[in-house]
This record gives sequence, C-alpha cells and structure tokens, in this order.
Amino acid sequence: MRANRGKDTGPELALRRALYARGLRYRVTVRPLPQLRRTADIVFTTDRVAIFVDGCFWHGCPEHHRPAIRNSGFWLQKIAANQDRDRDTSMRLREAGWTVIRVWEHEDPAVAAERIENTIRHLRDARAGGRTHG
Repeated sequence: MRANRGKDTGPELALRRALYARGLRYRVTVRPLPQLRRTADIVFTTDRVAIFVDGCFWHGCPEHHRPAIRNSGFWLQKIAANQDRDRDTSMRLREAGWTVIRVWEHEDPAVAAERIENTIRHLRDARAGGRTHG
C-alpha cells in the first residue's frame, strides 16, 4: 500500500498537462477551506473551483471498482468511508460557494479538461457580467 501515491498521480499529471495546454493556470494540492482538513488536487482559487481526481479503487468507481477478495469486510468499509467523506467534502465546499468537479482516473484527460475549462469560462463570464472571452 505504501506504493500508492496520494498526489501527483499519473491521471492528475495528465489532467494538469491538458489544462495547462488550454492556457488555464491553477494551484495544486490545496485546501480550499483551510479549516477543513481536505485537500483538492487542482484548485482555481479566484474562480473557487476545486477538482478532485478520484482513483477507481479507492473511491469505488461504479464502472471499474473491483472489491478486494482478501480482507473484503475491511476494504468494503474503507471504500464506503471514502465515498462518505467525498460526499461530505463536496457538500461542504458547495455550501461555502465552491464549484466541485470530480474526475475519475479512467476519464480521458482531454475530455475532462474541456469540461473543466467550460465551467471556468462560464464562471468567469458570469462574474464579468456576461461579457465573452476573446
């Protein structure tokens, strides 16, 4: 288990590269709410957008998660607790005015980056009073 990375995973790096290629600048590994001990993988602080790149195993992806055979009771409880924490984190951030985007590790980084960029542009346009970016 020590080999599992908590940050700078392959899917995170691929998504960051795709966002950077689109001209978007962001911060990494940031607590959007300092009082909440939960860290987002990618954060657009000015836009108040927090992005989490969720691993299929650790976060119980409905498409790819395969329950562990050994010590299955422990792992079922662990994944369920992770999912509860994810829901709680998203709810708390939204209540504080943040937009939360969750990306599964198996998602195409270019498609996810487009979804994120569209959200960022929409928020920026709304803040600018409807003016469009050129």
